[in-house]
Amino acid sequence: MLNLQSLLLGIPALLMAISVHEFAHGYAAHRLGEPTPRYQGRLTLNPLAHLDPIGGLMLLLFRFGWAKPVQINPAYFRNRKRGTLIVALAGPLANIVMAWLFYNLWRLVPGALPTPALRVTADLFLRINVLYNLGLAAFNLLPIPPLDGSKVAVSLLPPKWEYSFAVFSTYGPFVLMVLLVTGMTQRLLNPVLNTLLWLISRLSI
Repeated sequence: MLNLQSLLLGIPALLMAISVHEFAHGYAAHRLGEPTPRYQGRLTLNPLAHLDPIGGLMLLLFRFGWAKPVQINPAYFRNRKRGTLIVALAGPLANIVMAWLFYNLWRLVPGALPTPALRVTADLFLRINVLYNLGLAAFNLLPIPPLDGSKVAVSLLPPKWEYSFAVFSTYGPFVLMVLLVTGMTQRLLNPVLNTLLWLISRLSI
């Protein structure tokens, strides 16, 4: 359960993780010639442009969640499948990079601070940032619509299977809700989170 200090430190960590995630989606699409994110004001790190209240609350309380999706029209991409894949992966990859950055700061910063109170606070804040960024990345990589992982799956599927996946997509939110309510989401995510944490620890400075 979150204590007051974790809750207060978690709010800025949450806002940073969500902002970076959605900005990365929008910027990748923008670089590939898709003007919609720019028209909708999503090429910004301002969290108010990206925050989904329920998804943000889930991330704050359970360390996995989602933000307000960036709307993308694949028709603007020269290669629809490749463009969809790049944009879908941009958000989770940005969070993994952020987790790597905060992991290295966690290893270096707290021990250099002058007082125990500052060391404890910095240690907690940096660890929360690592967990929120990895949680946001891992959750969004699940291949369940409307999460990023479903777009990755679509971009990799052969054309003959796309229709079947599109039919499944209509049930995606219901499947996601069942996973969340039953607690299966945590079971699915734990191996992914542990793998990502191992990876950033191995690649640390």
